Amino acid sequence: MSISDLTLALEIALEAGELLQSHFGKAAVHHKGDKNLVTDADQAAEELIFKRLTAARPGDEVIAEEGSFVKGENTRCWYVDPLDGTNNYAHGFWIFAVSLGLVLDGELRVGVVHAPQLGQTFAARRGFGATLNGQPLRVSRTDKLSEAMLATGFPYARRTLKHNNLAEHDRVLMEVQDVRRVGVASLDLCWTAAGRWDGYWEMSLMPWDVAAGILICREAGGTVTNLAGEPVNLLQPDVVATNGLLHQDLLALLGGKK
Repeated sequence: MSISDLTLALEIALEAGELLQSHFGKAAVHHKGDKNLVTDADQAAEELIFKRLTAARPGDEVIAEEGSFVKGENTRCWYVDPLDGTNNYAHGFWIFAVSLGLVLDGELRVGVVHAPQLGQTFAARRGFGATLNGQPLRVSRTDKLSEAMLATGFPYARRTLKHNNLAEHDRVLMEVQDVRRVGVASLDLCWTAAGRWDGYWEMSLMPWDVAAGILICREAGGTVTNLAGEPVNLLQPDVVATNGLLHQDLLALLGGKK
């Protein structure tokens, strides 16, 4: 009998995490852009995930960060980041994750984010809540920006992009308790789900960066939109995620209206 999509995603993420652990501190590093790195571990983890998914779910579309792709024969699509936080990983910094998100008929249905060095596995299925290591998650209750701990990130092409988040970061930083930047979008969304962050925003992301984390945050009671307060377009994701209580105030601040 076929296992559930969530169970499958959890099994694969844990396997990929073990592989990443075995390469940690030893993987060869290459450049795939001015500031964008890739390691042998990214590629090995993606190969493992791609083989497992295509074997277990033939007919599903699979789109992965390092280029693995199979055209789907149905309305199911997996977005895979085999190593979110490659720059951290390449520098021996232990905050990184494996991320798998399933979209069905245009809706996020399953999300798993596994951070092997931290021993944290976040999971969600649409309509069934979100968990961390099997325990239910809930967003924070912070309702004032002045008391909020937020997280953000910056695009690799920040030197050339007009909208590079620098102005927004400086504006927000002056109005909140503090802002953190760890460089792993999937975990920033999950930590918002867990109430460690009260909110998170970032621009110029990719679908594999956020598909799983968006679902996990929503299933923990969070609100996730784009910077205009509209539904996130996974193909061009700009993301604002909060506990819901801060959402309109953060959107206004990011837009320079507060």
